[in-house]
Amino acid sequence: MSFAKITICLWFDTQAEDAANFYVSIFPNSKILSIQHYTSVGQEFHKKEPGSVMVVNFILNNHPFIAFNGGADYFRSGASSFMIHCDDQEEVDHYWDKLSPGGDETKQVCGWLADKWGVGWNVVPNGLEEMMKDKDPEKVKRVTAAMMAMKKLDIEGLQKAFEGSAEDE
Repeated sequence: MSFAKITICLWFDTQAEDAANFYVSIFPNSKILSIQHYTSVGQEFHKKEPGSVMVVNFILNNHPFIAFNGGADYFRSGASSFMIHCDDQEEVDHYWDKLSPGGDETKQVCGWLADKWGVGWNVVPNGLEEMMKDKDPEKVKRVTAAMMAMKKLDIEGLQKAFEGSAEDE
């Protein structure tokens, strides 16, 4: 198996294996590839118990990831997230409903959420980008206003706003 030139590394305190198992249970074409453990070598730096999980190599929907138990030194920022492109509302609901429990509900806005480990996800229906790039500024305003009022994105509501039929109801 050849590896991608860029692999995403997610930093955890001690939850790398739990997180990797959680993520591979949600996404298709996903699996744990390997788990590496800390040894006593370098313990004065890493301060981890020999035998505890250091790195989990895994694939999410055919994309390589690493989950690293590096300690509590670094925290996640909302400035980065993983965008999930969804074909329909059922897929939007699936990812939203699986990833959002235990996460920070104050960060659920416009299709964005932070999961229970603070990892950011943007659950977006296919077609939204085209609506947002439409040449008609009124359509873009309406779909933007609808999107800004949503936590989990509702494709029908976005489409109605785009078409201008939302205010007819």
